[in-house]
Amino acid sequence: MGLNDDLETLSRVPLLSLIEPEALRLLAFAAETRILRAGDILFRRGESADGGYIVVSGAIALDARDDGSPANYIARPGTLLGESALFAECSRPATAIAREPSSVMKMQRGLVHRVLGEFPFSARALHDAIAARLIAFSQELGEIRATIDADNAEPVGQAPTDQA
Repeated sequence: MGLNDDLETLSRVPLLSLIEPEALRLLAFAAETRILRAGDILFRRGESADGGYIVVSGAIALDARDDGSPANYIARPGTLLGESALFAECSRPATAIAREPSSVMKMQRGLVHRVLGEFPFSARALHDAIAARLIAFSQELGEIRATIDADNAEPVGQAPTDQA
C-alpha cells in the first residue's frame, strides 16, 4: 500500500477526517502496517495500549469476556480500534482477533501527540469532537438513569404494599 492509499484509509475514519491534510500525511507516513492471518491475535484484553489501529482490510473480532462466547463486535475496514490509546495511557478493554486475513495500520500515541503539537487546529478539532461525544454520552446516561428511576418509583397516591 502506498502513501496515498494510507492517506485515503485514514481520511475515511470519522475522527481522523478532522485532521488537517498535512498532519494526516505525517501520520500516514509513520503508521506501521501489520498483516494478520485468520486467528492471529492483534492484542489481548488487559494489555497496556500504546496506540490505536485502523482496520484496512478484513475483519477483527473484539471480545471483552475472553470466555469463548461470540465476539462483542466485529470491526471492519475504516474502524479505529483503541481510540483512547491515541491520547492517554490505558489498557485494552477487549481481545482483538483476526476473523479472516486482515491488515491494520498502527498509530503510536507518541506520534499522535507530536503531530497534534505541531498542528494546533487539528488538535482543537479533535478536542471539540471528543468533548461533544462525551457530552452526548453523559446526556444519554442521564436519560437512562431517569428512565430507571421512573420505573422504580412508587406509583403516586398509593401506599407501599406489605410484603409480609
